[in-house]
This record gives sequence, C-alpha cells and structure tokens, in this order.
Amino acid sequence: MKKYFAELVGTFWLVLGGCGSAVLAAAFPEVGIGLLGVSLAFGLTVLTMAFAIGHISGCHLNPAVSVGLWAGGRFPANELLPYIVAQVIGAVVAGGVLFVIASGAAGFDVSAGFASNGYGEHSPGGYSLVAALVTEIVMTMMFLVIILGATDERAPAGFAPIAIGLGLTLIHLISIPVTNTSVNPARSTGVALFVGDWATAQLWLFWVAPIVGGVLGAAIYRIIGKPD
Repeated sequence: MKKYFAELVGTFWLVLGGCGSAVLAAAFPEVGIGLLGVSLAFGLTVLTMAFAIGHISGCHLNPAVSVGLWAGGRFPANELLPYIVAQVIGAVVAGGVLFVIASGAAGFDVSAGFASNGYGEHSPGGYSLVAALVTEIVMTMMFLVIILGATDERAPAGFAPIAIGLGLTLIHLISIPVTNTSVNPARSTGVALFVGDWATAQLWLFWVAPIVGGVLGAAIYRIIGKPD
C-alpha cells in the first residue's frame, strides 16, 4: 500500500504543480511564466518526486509510464491496475484542490480550459486530431525511451531523475501548442473532469495515444538497449 499511496501523492504533485502553473501563473498580469515556465514546472514536479518517492514506488505518476515499463519488462502486470487507479485518484484530487484555489479569483471560468488537453478548436494552436494523435504518441514514446535508458542498470547512477525531469520539460516545450501536452492519461483526467463537456469528450485520445506511445517506446528500448 505504501507504493500505491506514494503514486497517489506523486501524481497529485505533478498535476498540482504542472497544471497549477498553467492555470494560476502562465498568463498572470505582466509577470506570467509563459510556456517556458509551465514546461519547466512539469519537469520539476517529476524531478522532485523522483528523488522523493523513486525508492518507494519507482515514481511512475503516469498510467502510460506504468504500461510502458510493464511492456519493457520492468514492471509486474499484477501491479498495473492498482498503480493506475492510484495515479488517477491523485490527479483528480489535485484537480479539485486547483479548482478551489483558482475559483477564488474573480472572473474564473473553468470552461476556458483549466489546463485541459484538446485538439481541433480546443488545441492551443488549432492543431487537428491527427496532429494531436501523432504528437502524443511520439512524445510519450520518446519519454519511455528516456525513462528506460536513464534507469538502466548500466546508466550512471543517481542521475535518472534529472534526465527524466528535463525530458518532460523538453516534451512540453515541443507540444504545448499542439495539445497542451498530456503524455499522461492521469494528468489529462484530473483536470478534464472539472471542465466536462469538450474536455471529457476528447479525453479518449489522451488515454489511447500515450499508452500506445508508451508501448512503442518500450519496444524501441528493448531493441537498442539489449546488451551486446
């Protein structure tokens, strides 16, 4: 149970830190942190939690990562469902906390997006469903390659959280304009449930694409990471 609770707490921090920065600070008058700041915030949540709970649960914080680690032979199948449930609960609780905070400001409108992921008219840059699908698959695929490589027993010890955190930062820098960046079904669910409407209608893509990407990333690392 410690592992599952650690995943819940870690995913709570990821959503509160990452989505919170987008909702509360990205466009704050005159001193907003912008796309770069939001990207860094997501990376920092993973980096800090990897050091904090990596030794307890492995710090997945993401159903696509858990599935990818299973596909890569690094995670037992019988723990997949409990991990995913814990991650989604943590994300939804974080979404609730963020909603309470954000709604304390005059003019708050959850229908404006609330850091939800989307495509078409709900993509920050107006990108199509196909563009969003490809982006989420490829970004999650590369995220798993980074994770599997950085945590390989042959990799330099102790540096995995830095590589993984910076990897997630880079992923956000690339893909926020396309989908607002998911690569994490729990993160997407945690805020979409509070928006409802279009956010929940489009949520399927942000479950399917990251999981497909996670499996592809695991397959790639099985090839390139195979010992000689």
